[in-house]
Amino acid sequence: MELVKDLLLVTGRIVTIFPLLLVMGLVMGRRSIGELPVFDFLVVLALGAVVGADIADPEIEHIPTGYAIIFIGLMQRIVSLLVIKYKTFGKWITFKPTVVISNGNLIVSNLHQVRYSIDNILQMLREKDIFHMEEVELAILEANGRLTVHKSPLKASVTVEDLGLTKTDQSIAYPLILEGNVSKRVLEYVNKDEAWLDEQLIARGLQSEDIFYASIDENLKLHISQPTLDTIPPIEH
Repeated sequence: MELVKDLLLVTGRIVTIFPLLLVMGLVMGRRSIGELPVFDFLVVLALGAVVGADIADPEIEHIPTGYAIIFIGLMQRIVSLLVIKYKTFGKWITFKPTVVISNGNLIVSNLHQVRYSIDNILQMLREKDIFHMEEVELAILEANGRLTVHKSPLKASVTVEDLGLTKTDQSIAYPLILEGNVSKRVLEYVNKDEAWLDEQLIARGLQSEDIFYASIDENLKLHISQPTLDTIPPIEH
């Protein structure tokens, strides 16, 4: 009998708490649901902890849980308004945009700063249908963790019909050297060996262990990300 009573109590809490969460989600606004900046992520974690504890433990008072949900939602609303009104305050509670690629070259120091690996960046580029890093004039890791990419003007997409050309397949660039380590599988795939690669690198005055990232396509075009001496654009919030 006690178990049935607890189950009915939990059911009643779920029925009452979820409409309240829905209302607070609408009050907090679309920003908290979509991009999840740092503070909003903490809000979601707090709401999950409060609601989970309330639903799972019938002995927890239900009304204070409702108050906690309302207060957390209102606090998020107030903070979001402060972020809009005071730009400096917004910089204190979120990440800043970080340039990770400039003119086809990785900014290694910035990658280390944001604790992203080359694999993370390559995956994000592939998600944007970019398989050649040299196509990228500028790539910015935004505060929400997404990658914004601006292609080089010469690599920007055009309509082939406008040029009167027949569309040809573009080969894919494969990661050949990652942080000084050569991928033997990629070399085998393009029917080359390490001796060939060493010749290519020596001709450029380089050694594989000194290279952070290099790629090769099926046409044997080798792209090496060089430490850039260019001035990195000052991207702000």
